[in-house]
Amino acid sequence: MQHDHDIIIVGGGMVGAALAARLGHTGLSVGLVEQGDAPTAPSGDYDLRISSLNARSLAFIKASGTALPQERSCPFRHIDVANQDGTGHSLFSAEESGMEDFGIFIENQTLQYALWQRLEQLPSVSCYTHCAPISTGTASNARTLELDNGTTLSARLIVGADGANSTLRALAGISVTSYDYHQRAMIINVETELPQQDVSWQVFTPTGPLAMLPLPGQRASLVWYDRDETTKAREQLDDDALKTAIETAFPKRLGGITRIVARASFPIKRQHAQRYIGTRLALIGDAAHVVHPLAGQGLNIGLHDADTLAEIIIKGRDAGDSINLLRFECQRRVANQAMIAATDSFHHLFTGAKPLRQLGDLSLQIAERFPLAKRMMMQQANGLNPFKMR
Repeated sequence: MQHDHDIIIVGGGMVGAALAARLGHTGLSVGLVEQGDAPTAPSGDYDLRISSLNARSLAFIKASGTALPQERSCPFRHIDVANQDGTGHSLFSAEESGMEDFGIFIENQTLQYALWQRLEQLPSVSCYTHCAPISTGTASNARTLELDNGTTLSARLIVGADGANSTLRALAGISVTSYDYHQRAMIINVETELPQQDVSWQVFTPTGPLAMLPLPGQRASLVWYDRDETTKAREQLDDDALKTAIETAFPKRLGGITRIVARASFPIKRQHAQRYIGTRLALIGDAAHVVHPLAGQGLNIGLHDADTLAEIIIKGRDAGDSINLLRFECQRRVANQAMIAATDSFHHLFTGAKPLRQLGDLSLQIAERFPLAKRMMMQQANGLNPFKMR
């Protein structure tokens, strides 16, 4: 039977576009279905949505032939983690971890635009914009996808990369488990008196972490985790009052703030699909899992999903073969469950009762005293094998 594509990907965000670019780079026929517009080139002030890309994620994107603009990204080589009163502290260095750097911070818009620019260069990739799936079914070693513009497509495998509220996941009848942390993260882009250099830091407080993500020049993206009501009240502050609140709560090393550029907030929730696969169907990224963002690994584990699935597809004869999909499910569910457990543990250790917070402080002290453990932790966090001889 002749199919429209080898693989159809629903969702043209960063994870879906990255998978499309990687598969299209090998010559596979890919259909990318995106409900919205193709992304536009970023300009002006930096977007509020900033993500980290670790070593494995960067290697995956590079393998697709995608070029990332250096002028709107910032490499980081140190991660500084501490508690509010300074009794627990650990500094992670890329050099000590056997890496040139830990990765980069990049605007979501910049990354997505770069990926779509690459897709335009790949003749085997077709992009279907301004449309969404309304039904899906199976037929003769294929899966079909009906779109709301009247088009019906078929492929050996359909991949859901359409986010936490995935339409494809719902159409496939895959349920999710969820957990509400009753926290909210406020994202604030600022300009500061001091350059941010190559250090990202996070300070744990009983109500949630304070984090600084460096951006090029004297700019930073701040993440302020707190209770729902407190964060919503803080959002109502004018720029001068918010500037004062930041300079009071955040460590002095942030430097004085010269301008509040932009702000927004979102609730913190965890979500995990009951399964990642169906008949000739797979879920990746937020369609499969949403983790607490305190470790900055949400996008990375989504890209690792895409990397694993791409490797299996490229090596196999049938992209939607049930054995291949089971292999994907086993590999990624174990890794993602471990990340969910780790972020949950950090959240409860540092925001729980005082004995738990003391245990969290002790864990930072122990990590600081054992360089080998720190090295292994950071290589694992970067998607690398810490046991591989180099």
